[in-house]
Amino acid sequence: MSNSILEGASSTKSAESPAAPTIVMSMQQALNRALDEVLADNPKAVIFGEDCGRLGGVFRITDGLQAKHGALRVFDTPLAESGILGMSVGLAMAGFHPIPEVQFDGFAYPAINQIVCQIARMNYRSRGTMPMPITLRVPSFGGIRAPEHHGESLEALFAHVPGLKVVSPSNPHEAYHLLKYAATRPDPVIFMEPKSRYWQKGEVEVNHGGSPTGAKVMREGRHLTLVAWGAMVARCLQVAELAAEDGIDIEVLDLRWLKPIDADALAASVRKTRRAVVVHEAPLTSGLGAEVAQLITQGCFDTLRAPVERITGFDVPYPSGDLEDEYIPNIDRILFGIQRVLEYKRG
Repeated sequence: MSNSILEGASSTKSAESPAAPTIVMSMQQALNRALDEVLADNPKAVIFGEDCGRLGGVFRITDGLQAKHGALRVFDTPLAESGILGMSVGLAMAGFHPIPEVQFDGFAYPAINQIVCQIARMNYRSRGTMPMPITLRVPSFGGIRAPEHHGESLEALFAHVPGLKVVSPSNPHEAYHLLKYAATRPDPVIFMEPKSRYWQKGEVEVNHGGSPTGAKVMREGRHLTLVAWGAMVARCLQVAELAAEDGIDIEVLDLRWLKPIDADALAASVRKTRRAVVVHEAPLTSGLGAEVAQLITQGCFDTLRAPVERITGFDVPYPSGDLEDEYIPNIDRILFGIQRVLEYKRG
């Protein structure tokens, strides 16, 4: 299995690069453009899923791609996630690069057998003769007030499975470059798109995006590091702005790759600030924040001024829309977590 995600230099420092043209677009538009370019560049790439073809997907991520690239490259499937992912295995074995979509994250459960027992293991089981270059797009997390099973936070489940790589973009620029990169990997990548950020607009450097590997510092700071991914990055940036009004200088680290985690970037940031708070939507117990906290402790034990704090969802099923505001970490909960860490005293 390839370990190419972290082959590049650490992303803790931004590399100097010439200015690239920027285009203002939403995350939905950035993902659509990335898929369009992947289809144009790779004749073996195929996109499919429920309503992905003529309709362009429930979130219109694949809008217009069937008309441009044809119904053999972009097509609809029956409402059967196990069939969608099982077909992905067969296509990958036949030399294609499947880019399937699970319409909502909660719909991935019926396909867990295919994901865990086939997609994640086939390359290992075949001693490298059957790679699985599958990029599974999963509209993820909450924030759109959807019904039950239409909002989940499954990153810990996917990250726990050997053979899978997991990534989640936080803004349009990251979405464009991370998806294009993921779609060239020889290994299966679970691409978790924060559906509440689909309509966020931002500048996208389409010709140069820096390194798409590892974690990325989104805001420099001195007093504490906020670690997040997906939709929670934007919330942490809001929190950092509010904290700055009280003279607290917060660094925000976008983890980006949830498997493998960029332990070097984590250590570099927390060694500088000496305090850390991890923020995610999934439940607290056995969430990915526990793995992040352990990596921070392992790499920064001698410099930490306080235990690593986690601000997360609660240990209940992900609620339907009316209760999302109570479940998803909000600004106040994150600020209280920061306060506890900053006020911690040993003994």
